[in-house]
Amino acid sequence: MFTSGEDVEAHALKQRGWTISAIARHLDRDRKTIRAYLFGKQSPGPRQGSEPNPLEPFTAYIRARFDDDPHIWATALYDEVTALGYERSYPSFARQLRSRALRPHCENCAGVKGRDTVPIEHPPGEETQWDWFERRKSPWGATAYVLLGSLSHAGRTRGVIAESMDQPHLIDAMDGVMRRLGGTTKNWRVDRMATVVNPATGDVQASFAPVAKHYGAKVVICPPRRGNRKGVVEAAVRYATGRWWKSLSATTIEEAQVSLDRFWSSTGDARLRSPSRLTDPPARSCQVGDEIQRPSWPTVGELANTEPLLGLPAAPYPVTIEVTRIVTPSATVAFRGNTYSVPPGMSGAELLVRHRVGTNTLEVLSNSGLVIGAHRLGVAGTGEFISSPEHRAALEKTVLAGFSSGSPCDRKENRPPGQDALAERARLLGAGGTDVTCDLAAMEQIVADGQRADGQRKVS
Repeated sequence: MFTSGEDVEAHALKQRGWTISAIARHLDRDRKTIRAYLFGKQSPGPRQGSEPNPLEPFTAYIRARFDDDPHIWATALYDEVTALGYERSYPSFARQLRSRALRPHCENCAGVKGRDTVPIEHPPGEETQWDWFERRKSPWGATAYVLLGSLSHAGRTRGVIAESMDQPHLIDAMDGVMRRLGGTTKNWRVDRMATVVNPATGDVQASFAPVAKHYGAKVVICPPRRGNRKGVVEAAVRYATGRWWKSLSATTIEEAQVSLDRFWSSTGDARLRSPSRLTDPPARSCQVGDEIQRPSWPTVGELANTEPLLGLPAAPYPVTIEVTRIVTPSATVAFRGNTYSVPPGMSGAELLVRHRVGTNTLEVLSNSGLVIGAHRLGVAGTGEFISSPEHRAALEKTVLAGFSSGSPCDRKENRPPGQDALAERARLLGAGGTDVTCDLAAMEQIVADGQRADGQRKVS
């Protein structure tokens, strides 16, 4: 049975021109086995046993005993389960305890401080070390996830800022780092991050193995609780935090990426790097006359320029990036420093933005998965506004419909009740209202009769 790590290594060696016989001797495997995995006839991973697990009936008891005492000896526990009916040998029992990870983790007993250490020599072009560092309080408001990749021999480091640490963003960021480094090394050293390493088995994730095959690299996993196996990139994390992050003035993630690239290509590559740093003590500066003689060490950049790296594929690994965005009042969503149009009437809605790495398109989807917009991908950080003719026409129609072509109303003009209002008022009052009604013809007759009577009194 091939593990995922052996499968990745076999494909990496095949891309470097190794023969199947050479790979078989290197991995101590049969040539037919190597050929079957290289040509896809078999896939790595554990095989399901045909018989039931003999430890399964005792699992609940073992967990309860570990709750009582996490440090109980396996031999003492074996005596107890044997008395309960367990029939296998002690080596089988201990192996099943480890494979099922039944013993709980104890942080106090897992510390590595105080352990003896020794510098590890890294040949040129042999290894790249990878690590994330996370900063929650970024100038642009969101959490900053920065992936660093360091050449173990020269110390050259490059970084990419991502919106997440999930596997698609990791793969996209790794491609960006390697293209900034100018190539890849034979090995990738990582800690036990769940996006690369299966926590249950400690082997390469099945979903990540094709990525390593795509770039022709072998994944080297640090042993548990041995983080100092990748001290070069951990030193780069400390260096970037103190020299770059604390004084960062960028307000967007795109500006921060430009600043990070400038920092590593200038300040980072200008660091002195002793070619014999593993055995010789560092030389001291001395003053001769008016000049200070610096040690004749190469810089990180000079040493990295001579380091042989493997070429990268023309296209990055085709992973799909998905992020959520809130629609602005101008019917747009943002992605990597550019804005893209959506249909009008969706202001404030949360939409899904999807991009397939290696393509030149970007899709905007609703929560139900319906594609409501497809655009060409703009160059990251250019501030470009990309809109489709359909979205532009619909937005213009919606905006113009809210305007009126008439002149403003005269709010001081006299406007008494009209005929419809008076008729309705009369209907309401006639049904029991208190208003006084008046017959104008009768009033005129009364006035005429009064004038006639007054005239007769004056004549007499």
